[in-house]
Amino acid sequence: MKILITDNVHPVLIERLNKAGYTVDYFPNLPYADLPQVIGQYTGIIINSKIKMTQAMIDLATNLEFIGRLGSGLDIIDLEYAAQKQIEVISTPGGNRNAVAEHALGMLLALSNNLILADQEVRKKIWHREANRGFEIKNKTIGLVGFGNTGQSFAEKLSGWVHKVLYYDKYLLQTPDSLSNIEAVSLQELQERSDIISFHIPLNSETSKMVNRTFLKKCKPGSIIINTSRGGIIETQDLIDALEDKSISGVCLDVFENEKPETYSKEEEKLYDYLFGLKNTIVTPHIAGWTFESLEKIANIMAEKIIHRS
Repeated sequence: MKILITDNVHPVLIERLNKAGYTVDYFPNLPYADLPQVIGQYTGIIINSKIKMTQAMIDLATNLEFIGRLGSGLDIIDLEYAAQKQIEVISTPGGNRNAVAEHALGMLLALSNNLILADQEVRKKIWHREANRGFEIKNKTIGLVGFGNTGQSFAEKLSGWVHKVLYYDKYLLQTPDSLSNIEAVSLQELQERSDIISFHIPLNSETSKMVNRTFLKKCKPGSIIINTSRGGIIETQDLIDALEDKSISGVCLDVFENEKPETYSKEEEKLYDYLFGLKNTIVTPHIAGWTFESLEKIANIMAEKIIHRS
């Protein structure tokens, strides 16, 4: 078995795969344009976000038995075509569940307490105490859209803090016993009752542009939106419009429709300049699951799944 790793990984993954008898080529700086020339020699490939396993790329991978995805987002893989080719797809959503949950909570706390703005002002010796008066999360109702690994981890963090945690997940049939203090509701009820809505869903045909003008108009007035899942689930202009008309009061975004500023069109440049200039936004560069601990956890989970493939 010969495996290609195309992105930065914790050394434990390579060590464990080598020990298990696999030959590993570790090329974290491999340009995407060079992949077609080499992919045919591998029985396994491990990718992160820069490599997209499209139908065309899968066709070039004539010996491929599995695709390993570091993390959880599978929108970069043509899952249907991989299944047709009997290529197994392995992901590691449990590896960064805690990191994403902590990040989402950190962004919410930063927004609710004006931490970023206050920090910037104090560094300039500006002392605006009243203008930076915040609000408390206690006694708020938080709604989670999607209740998989990261959604459940976020709920665990919130369990001792908030008045009520609601969740909507059309694929979850039973609430885990460890989280019995939360309530499963319809999406409409979640929108109507939640002071804060956090998204923990994949990007697919069902969820693309899910958070648009229509969705936001149905939310509780003055609610806050948190997105640490995928940028494509939100229609950015509609989100900005909702901030402008104050139908929502703030956003925390770790992900965006376009995460490559060097490729922005003139329209996108204007759009993101405006969004990033708003004081009631907290924005980070898709790093919610990006901790030193998650790097190692993901590596160990991936190694375990590959070594024990059926």
